[in-house]
Amino acid sequence: MNVRDVPWWGTVLSAVSPVLLAAGWTVAASLQARPYDPVADSVSALAGIGATDRWVMTLAFAVAGACEIVTGLALRPARTAGRLVLMAGGAAGIMVAASPVHMGDGAPVSHILWATAGLAALAVWPAAAARRGPAVPWTLRPGVSGGAAVILLVLLAWFAMELITSGGQAGLAERVLGEAQAGWPFVVVMSCRHPLPVTARYQPLHGYQ
Repeated sequence: MNVRDVPWWGTVLSAVSPVLLAAGWTVAASLQARPYDPVADSVSALAGIGATDRWVMTLAFAVAGACEIVTGLALRPARTAGRLVLMAGGAAGIMVAASPVHMGDGAPVSHILWATAGLAALAVWPAAAARRGPAVPWTLRPGVSGGAAVILLVLLAWFAMELITSGGQAGLAERVLGEAQAGWPFVVVMSCRHPLPVTARYQPLHGYQ
């Protein structure tokens, strides 16, 4: 298998997810009839029952989740375990869109469970996707993949602490986390498509030059 074997449609859809999320919460926030603070208020509130034009953020959640599923299918150079975890995170994102919060009544249990599962999966999938070998793309090498997972888990912990402590920056933390989780698959895909060094493509047999 060519370690750069990522189809073009996987590259395109891996780029769609972070752009779509950012566009979704920006447009949805501008449409709200009631006061909305993007630093303090959750992104889920934009898709909640009672929000103005809630379909905008709902659609963004659903399509971004679908893009992550397709990216997992396309990311053939990654380990199967990591691809499956990435796809599971995308599927959970679709279920988050299907389990909206209720404005003024908080989030239903289903929303909390799917959001937790999805955010956790999208934080740990890089570690599960790591491979070894001289021709493995740099983003899939254990050190880089592990480091990416640690950063994503730290951002997830920040978001969780903002929710628990009502620190006033839950919206900011969620947006930073969301863009990091949506953007890393695109970085991995691009590293897979980058030409390999000559030394990685050609390894002379022992005893021959």
